[in-house]
Amino acid sequence: MRLDDAVVLDLHGVTDKTAFMNRCVRTLPLPVWFGRNWDALADCLADMREPMAVVVTGWQAYAEAEPDDWAIAQEVFSAAARTSRLGLAVLLVLGGWEDRTSASAQGSDDPPAASPGPAVGE
Repeated sequence: MRLDDAVVLDLHGVTDKTAFMNRCVRTLPLPVWFGRNWDALADCLADMREPMAVVVTGWQAYAEAEPDDWAIAQEVFSAAARTSRLGLAVLLVLGGWEDRTSASAQGSDDPPAASPGPAVGE
């Protein structure tokens, strides 16, 4: 498992559990039957088919808006990393990580913004 191959779970714009679960579904290689609840997330992460590093960015707003849920999320990450058969590392970015994939944060349920086409006459 190398950090270069990490999955970035970008939580910018996430402020509730539903949005958190939606972001996990969009980002992590979870099975189609994933139940969008804490137990299912812990089980799915612990049972990944290959070693994986997950880098969690932009989590601070979620932690502030829903401190109890964020505490549960941290415990889920911790338990899954401890029980993973093939190796799971979850890293929380405290600051300084620039999102290299998008110019601005999207809400967790928003599709990526479409890039505007060329202006008339260009």
